[in-house]
Amino acid sequence: MLFYDLLAGEIVTELLRQLNTISRKSCFCKSSAENLIASIQELLPIIEELNYSGVKLTDFRQCQLNRFSETLRGGLELARKVLDSGRWNVYTNLQLVRKMEKFQKQVERFISGPLQAHLLADVHHMRSETMERFDRLEQRLDSMNAGPGTTGRQGMEVEEDSNLGIFVGIGLELGKNKVKKMLIERDYLGVVGIWGIGGSGKTTLANEMCRDNQVRSYFNNRILFLTVSQSPDLEQLRANIWGFITGNEGRTPTNNIFVPQGMSQFEWGTGTGTLVVLDDVWSLPVLEQLIFKVPTYKTLVISRCRFPKKVVNEVYEVDLLREDESMSLFCHSAFGQNSIPPTANATLVKQIASECKGLPLALKVIGASLQDQPEMYWINARKRLSRCELICESHENKLLDRMAISVECLKKKVRECFLDLGSFPEDKKIPLDVLVNMWVEIHNIDEEEAFSILMELSDKNLLTLVKDARAGDGFCSYYEIFVTQHDVLRDLAIHLSNHEDVNDRKRLLMPRRDTELPREWRKNTDLPFNAQIVSVHTEEIKEMDWFPMQLPKVEVLILNFSADEYFLPPFIDNMPKLRALIVINHGTTEATLQNFSVFTNLVNLRSLWLEKVTVPQLSNATVPLRNLQKLSMVLCKVSNSLDPSVLDLPQIFPRLSELKIDHCEDLIKLPLSICKVNSLQSMSITNCHQLCELPADLGMLKKLRILRLYASPELKMLPPGIGELVWLRYLDISLCINLKCLPREIGKLTSLEKIDMRDCLQIMNLPMPAALSNLKSLHRVICDEEIFYLWRNVEKAVPGLRVEVAEKWYSLDWLTG
Repeated sequence: MLFYDLLAGEIVTELLRQLNTISRKSCFCKSSAENLIASIQELLPIIEELNYSGVKLTDFRQCQLNRFSETLRGGLELARKVLDSGRWNVYTNLQLVRKMEKFQKQVERFISGPLQAHLLADVHHMRSETMERFDRLEQRLDSMNAGPGTTGRQGMEVEEDSNLGIFVGIGLELGKNKVKKMLIERDYLGVVGIWGIGGSGKTTLANEMCRDNQVRSYFNNRILFLTVSQSPDLEQLRANIWGFITGNEGRTPTNNIFVPQGMSQFEWGTGTGTLVVLDDVWSLPVLEQLIFKVPTYKTLVISRCRFPKKVVNEVYEVDLLREDESMSLFCHSAFGQNSIPPTANATLVKQIASECKGLPLALKVIGASLQDQPEMYWINARKRLSRCELICESHENKLLDRMAISVECLKKKVRECFLDLGSFPEDKKIPLDVLVNMWVEIHNIDEEEAFSILMELSDKNLLTLVKDARAGDGFCSYYEIFVTQHDVLRDLAIHLSNHEDVNDRKRLLMPRRDTELPREWRKNTDLPFNAQIVSVHTEEIKEMDWFPMQLPKVEVLILNFSADEYFLPPFIDNMPKLRALIVINHGTTEATLQNFSVFTNLVNLRSLWLEKVTVPQLSNATVPLRNLQKLSMVLCKVSNSLDPSVLDLPQIFPRLSELKIDHCEDLIKLPLSICKVNSLQSMSITNCHQLCELPADLGMLKKLRILRLYASPELKMLPPGIGELVWLRYLDISLCINLKCLPREIGKLTSLEKIDMRDCLQIMNLPMPAALSNLKSLHRVICDEEIFYLWRNVEKAVPGLRVEVAEKWYSLDWLTG
């Protein structure tokens, strides 16, 4: 218990009451009681000031004051004994008189000694705090003079963020310690970064670093804080930094390397260290202009963007708040205290706080907007947040508008791709394959550009990449990479997409799963919708639940649902431009699709993604998807749809170039007609645990470049015809644990560049090196240690071949998608 909690409670009040009683009734102790009353009444205002100031005392001062509180507690017990003592018990009363006099001296000694020292320490502490505030004000004014990049508004926002530091506790302290080690303990790190999503507390952490006594001591209080912004005055900023580093304020730098005249670089490097903090940095070219290669000088960069390691040597990524930290900050903003008050609806408070997903700025803004509001207002706020709607003006001005700064600086095409992310459900991992296919179709870009845009959004902290350990090279499947996004960023994408009237929006989105389509859509069906993307997220939906919609411009349709049965929307018939269809069931079992006949009119469909559904039987009459190029079936039941007796794949899919079948447990054999799809360039049959055989005529797929058979444990052999795949560049047979050997014909694959055969436990021998010597294009093999030495023998016959022993890695991430 704190000292002022003890004093401001009943101890002092009760002690004064008892002493007043003694002064009236006890003739023996009257004098001591009156003196004590006078002393404690002088002390009482100081006690109350301590109680209401909220100042946290040092451990030493707290210990001293705790001892004094115990003295007062003992005095209270003594006063009670005086009052209980009988008037005629002279011996006892004389003992109590001596004790009262001793107690009086203890109180007077504290007031005249340690208390005066505490007051003097407070004066010095206040003086130090005042000087520190003036220093920060001077730095703020300096940064505001650095050009248009630092405006009064941004200064205000920094201060607002810095207030968060009081409540993020352990997370902030861990971040401080990590950044402090980078700055102080690692001399070889010249530039250190703090990176994180907008509103995550990056500037708060940087301000705490500047206030830290150890950091200030290490740099001898030579710390310069500058806000750069998106439109900085570079020359002014460079001049400010240069003058601060060198002490030559009037001198303009001519380059980024400087050693004072008459001093060697070594001598300069032994001087006082300097720290320059660059906050709100948006551009790599700007950052490079603001970094000077001067010994003993370090730069701390705060940004939403990730920069190359050669520029920013090491980065600390700011974590979002834990659940307890989130609740503390939210409650402080909403109630002025760090926990849910007894009178509040605890369930409702937790539900709204959870919508913020640990983002400090969201917790602060939304919490403050609900302060002193009735419960019905809170209930409405919860509903609006669940629909990605604004709950008040400050929600838009202080949260979404500030987050939108990250989007406004993007190039138009990259910005459009960011807005597309609002089309997917919250808290779900998006397979990159789905995202890339969608961007390729709707923005008329190729896969390489789509991947570049993805990396740019990731570097700017607008999405998060979740990678398979094997992903990253040119042959990785995009299905092995997932995308996630913070809910506030997703809300931002939906908010920015919904500025126009519903019929004029480019994206027609359902922000959350619902039992029915939005009423706003139903009310506006009398006019056509101009959307290019439509995203629906429902539970089970029947034919009667749909209503007519005119969607002549739709190019991408995303159907998310959770059900055992799902009736495909009849308005697909009115989508003549539909190029990508994504059907994803988030339920526990495969859903049965009804109204599959709508596919007959999808003559322009180029990409089809089916996930966790029972795929209906495909036939020439029902599904003539003549322009389909990419077909993906994930976690589906496919045995009926791939019935070889009725299926003629080249007739149904004459232009199919990519086929993906993943985690389809009932797939035993591929239909023979697949070998006649001459357009097929990539075939991935992965995690199909019942697949036991490949077609003997596989070699007819002359254009096939990528063949993935990953995790097919029942597959025992590769057909000899594989040697006819003259354009094959990548073969993945990893985790085919019962595969006995590589066929001799594999040596004919002169275009083969990479083989991945990790965890092929039964393969103990390879074809003779002479048979493999024609693999002139092979430059990488990943295998187990047991056959590593066999491939090393092949290295001698195949120049440029690199053989690697696979790292053991297993993942069940797909289960939580």
